[in-house]
Amino acid sequence: MIVHEIRDWDDAYENGANIPNGSEYPQRWVAPAAAFRDSARAQLGVAYGDGARHRYDLFLPEGTPKGLFVFVHGGYWAALDKSYWSHLAAGAVARGWACAIPSYELCPDVTIAEITAQIGAAIDHAAGEVGGPIVLSGHSAGGHLVTAMMCHDSPLGAQTRDRLAHVVSISGLHDLRPMLKTSRNASLRLDMDSAEAGSPALKRPLEGVRLTAWVGGGERQEFLRQTALIANVWRGLGAPTLEVAEPDRHHFNVIDGLADATSPLMRAALDPVEAP
Repeated sequence: MIVHEIRDWDDAYENGANIPNGSEYPQRWVAPAAAFRDSARAQLGVAYGDGARHRYDLFLPEGTPKGLFVFVHGGYWAALDKSYWSHLAAGAVARGWACAIPSYELCPDVTIAEITAQIGAAIDHAAGEVGGPIVLSGHSAGGHLVTAMMCHDSPLGAQTRDRLAHVVSISGLHDLRPMLKTSRNASLRLDMDSAEAGSPALKRPLEGVRLTAWVGGGERQEFLRQTALIANVWRGLGAPTLEVAEPDRHHFNVIDGLADATSPLMRAALDPVEAP
């Protein structure tokens, strides 16, 4: 019999220190993101609210977009902004989709519940600019935020919900209760009530929306477990789900496939939506 017990919760959710050359991130993304912005057809800094960080960048294909693809960044709800990730729009744009990448306010200035509402507002606004089906993707904390959009209490407006076809959570955090055991909670300010209320794995999924739970095969055990958890629970509630552990990928390079229209990640995200 093997007993599994987590003794160091900070280490269980620490990525940079447990990845070779992990200290190079997020700086490694700055140059490719800037280069893509410089060359892309884009509307930068579109306002979806009154706050300084209530902005998204919208990257456009040639011709009429097939639909709206959204990428929501991570950073444990407390770091980074839309500027680090622009190059990840390349795969969707090459497939003929528009891609929106929003910023949002950060903890501790706001709560995770407030961030969730802001992402809903950003997606609603972008959906008003681009027609067709909607596919959401998000990484780490962003994976939590996009799965929150397909919960029964989604902040999305009714018309946006009706267009939501697929949610791709990449290394997402779907049960927030473990965050209570980490030092990060000094910034997140969760208690048990708010952690439970904000956990997609404890909620019902919207009907008719597909979930793909994607994770790197070389990630921390907690990210593997969180990925398996949401797929398992929501499959049991009737949601069509796909669970993938991509070999030889860690927490920071697992998102690279978003920049490649032919990658396994982009095929999983868009092929079922584009199929006749």
